[in-house]
Amino acid sequence: MKFETSAIRLQTERSQHREHSTPIFPTSSFVFEDAEQMRSLFADEQEGNIYSRFTNPNCSELEQKMAVLEGVDQAVCTASGMAAIFASIMGLLRAGDHLLATKAIFGATHTVLTQWLPRWGITCDWLETDTANWESAVRPNTKMLFVETPSNPGLDIIDLEAAGRFAKAHHLIFNVDNCFATPYLQQPARFGADLVVHSSTKFLDGQGRVLGGVVAGRADLMAEIKKFCRSTGPSLSPFNAWILSKSLETLAVRLDRHCDNALVLARFLSTHDQVGQVRYPFLDSHPAANIARRQMKNGGGLVTFEVKGGLEQGRRFLDSLQMLSLSANLGDTRSIATHPASTTHAKMTPEARLEAGITNGLIRISVGLEHIDDIISDIDQALKISQV
Repeated sequence: MKFETSAIRLQTERSQHREHSTPIFPTSSFVFEDAEQMRSLFADEQEGNIYSRFTNPNCSELEQKMAVLEGVDQAVCTASGMAAIFASIMGLLRAGDHLLATKAIFGATHTVLTQWLPRWGITCDWLETDTANWESAVRPNTKMLFVETPSNPGLDIIDLEAAGRFAKAHHLIFNVDNCFATPYLQQPARFGADLVVHSSTKFLDGQGRVLGGVVAGRADLMAEIKKFCRSTGPSLSPFNAWILSKSLETLAVRLDRHCDNALVLARFLSTHDQVGQVRYPFLDSHPAANIARRQMKNGGGLVTFEVKGGLEQGRRFLDSLQMLSLSANLGDTRSIATHPASTTHAKMTPEARLEAGITNGLIRISVGLEHIDDIISDIDQALKISQV
């Protein structure tokens, strides 16, 4: 089945009531037919539901959908995107291991890699966006390559094909944060990714309703990650899993509109006299536009730009917006404006932010599904007012 059909038609549970849409299973545990079935399930000799921290029909449906849509063997859902990222690393690495990550990543991911992993003896070194100089960073104990593309918030693009070759040559687990693109726009496994992680809170939900995360990937790696999640308990609730599974049914049509609006906005901002550099993966001025077009179906729903005047000018711009929401979330039906340096990436040092391309005047717009004329009108008036 095509992507859109799979997202709608994959359904794992139908009760005796023959419901058209999967029901919610808000139960903490499940009963067994007899003692032998109980023993067999706990011994992993057969698949089935035992306890909702392990599996739940709603979570199973979401996991099956995400594995199919990403083109990988298996998936496991988690309570948040950061739980997914943490599980994808801690489920596989151990004390003494070394990880390589690109500098341009989400602020909370940066915190995990710099402040938490060292407590357990796992070290990390940073890579530039360009894959050409990665060889010198590899150590004998390097086990994983972690990249985020497009990156948050600078929309840097990593060449997934080149990164996949690099990971394979050095026998590294290739782990890709695909949150901004979603599997509709980009499937990292096609380029050699072993694992793909998501904050399903963002575009996968698309309406700002629930938290969630997903790890999807190769069966042998997923077996270990599932054990980690089963033991440590970052479980997604059945209700949130049900919401997210239903959300996938409209992912394609929503992303088409997000991308169309974002490209029009990016082109408008590129000609605005109060705006500096504009970043959008499918904008011709993006330094990696050719790579983005090669590995992505479309450019995504995020646009970043530099407000002339720096930090104070950026704050005045945000305070002058009338329709756009000020929020740290993204991927919503509603357009959202964020100042990364003082919010999502505030815990990074100023030096680390600059290395990741986050300046004090950088504004991130999560372009929603409103009419593009209204989105542009609000941003335009805020830019004009902020310059007075």
